[in-house]
Amino acid sequence: MIGIRNSLIIATILLAAGVVFFVSEQTGAQTTASPAQTQPTPTPTIEEAEGVIKVETEAVNVLFTAQDKDRRLLLTLKPEDVRIFENGQAQEITAFAKRVDLPLSLAILIDTSVSQQRTLPEEKAAAISFVESVIRPAKDEVAVVSFTGESTLEQGMTNNTTRLRRAIDRVQFVPPSGYIGGGVVAPGTPPISGGNQSIQGSTAIWDSIWVTAAEVLGPAPEKTRRAVILLTDGEDTSSRKKLDEAVDAALKAEAVVYTIGIGDDFYGGVNKGILNKISERTGGRAFFPRDERELRDAFKQIQEEMRSQYLIAYEPTNPEKDGSYRKIEIQLVNPDLSKQKIKLTHRQGYFAKSAPKK
Repeated sequence: MIGIRNSLIIATILLAAGVVFFVSEQTGAQTTASPAQTQPTPTPTIEEAEGVIKVETEAVNVLFTAQDKDRRLLLTLKPEDVRIFENGQAQEITAFAKRVDLPLSLAILIDTSVSQQRTLPEEKAAAISFVESVIRPAKDEVAVVSFTGESTLEQGMTNNTTRLRRAIDRVQFVPPSGYIGGGVVAPGTPPISGGNQSIQGSTAIWDSIWVTAAEVLGPAPEKTRRAVILLTDGEDTSSRKKLDEAVDAALKAEAVVYTIGIGDDFYGGVNKGILNKISERTGGRAFFPRDERELRDAFKQIQEEMRSQYLIAYEPTNPEKDGSYRKIEIQLVNPDLSKQKIKLTHRQGYFAKSAPKK
């Protein structure tokens, strides 16, 4: 009994000593760590990567390009050169990447209405050349959509360049009944005015962007750069959706809209203002080629921009999952770059996630 009692006493003493030692070690560790905690954590810089950049799931990712006054891409930005705001509130940058080589998910939208009849062959040739030179079968995918008053999915998302070439090649101008022009005489009589007017031959640009963003780009894999390449004159005549609804759909799909304004002067030319507007609000650019060479150059510049973007990630100071629209602004804080009139192009906002329904 005495031996057992002594053993218990010794064990108790050792246990107490162990607790004191453990507390002492923890206190010492905290004391040692305190100075390090006061030091700011440097923003991680992620260099060019072949794979997907992994950031926190709740982070907001913003892709942007930087160009000088001559439209030349600037590829030397550092995290300390910029700052980002959400609804006017400065945000802490959690990741900064340059020349991010993410996979591409693209949708090429081709206007086949009456005003595009004479320019359609050049548009198709440039689009085919773009697909053949840009697509990396192991990474990228493209869809082809033609539209007049209705949108037609000519080819769903694929990395098969042969299928894409065939899809673009079969896009054609389909004249409305009674149409006479450009060497085409369509059978039938012209549509009457009013509610019964045929949508064939009309142009529904905003409807096409909306349905493409929601149903084609929306389901695309996460962590891909999504973009719409829109070839049109910018004259919408029959959309049920509004411009703002098309922009919202693109933002929800995290898709940039590049517009290529091509039109026939006989039908009023190109609406540059409206095409600039939708591109700027989604973080893209508008191009207005005057001939086939400039058209091919436009596609080339789109390719270069998408391969030369920066990515900023931040965790919003507003954590609410309320589905609200939040404005984004990226500013240059490097005075030397500001003097060079460097322009940053990015989407102007995003929609926050919504809380799951109970």
